[in-house]
Amino acid sequence: MVGRGVDIAEPGTPAENCHPGTMVTVYEAAGGVDGLLRLAGAWHARVMADEVVGHAFSHGFHPQHTERLAAYWAEALGGPTRYSETCGDETSVVRLHSGNGPHHEMDSRAIACFDEALVDVGFDGNERLRQVLHDYFTWATETTMSRYHRSADDVPEGLRIPRWSWDGLVDDA
Repeated sequence: MVGRGVDIAEPGTPAENCHPGTMVTVYEAAGGVDGLLRLAGAWHARVMADEVVGHAFSHGFHPQHTERLAAYWAEALGGPTRYSETCGDETSVVRLHSGNGPHHEMDSRAIACFDEALVDVGFDGNERLRQVLHDYFTWATETTMSRYHRSADDVPEGLRIPRWSWDGLVDDA
């Protein structure tokens, strides 16, 4: 079920006392599009400075890369579907990341940059949120974005952006 939330308040905290049972999506807990835009900007700055991961951007990138990345993450984490409405589907995203051969070191460093970006934007203060975002990014990097390393032509048509909740991958089927 897309958009399923979780109560992120710790027992006895003011948030729980004022709004018991308040359910939010990962998208909402991350600050919505503004929070994810900050995270995307911090991650992009870190990967551009990384000698290994920065290579992936050496041939250029979309001028609105950060905004598009934030919109993609927003959709994947339970927010609005702006990415798929305006930019493309999962097939187009996966094709951008395909046909480059296996790149385990680059993936590992991209994940490390993501973890550092979580700290940069202050998401390390909420361990539950930090962990679910780390798990999502790691899964996406090591699974969906690495699946078709031989050729972008291997990526099937019609893929939908996978959804991620507090419990992990959401089965939309």
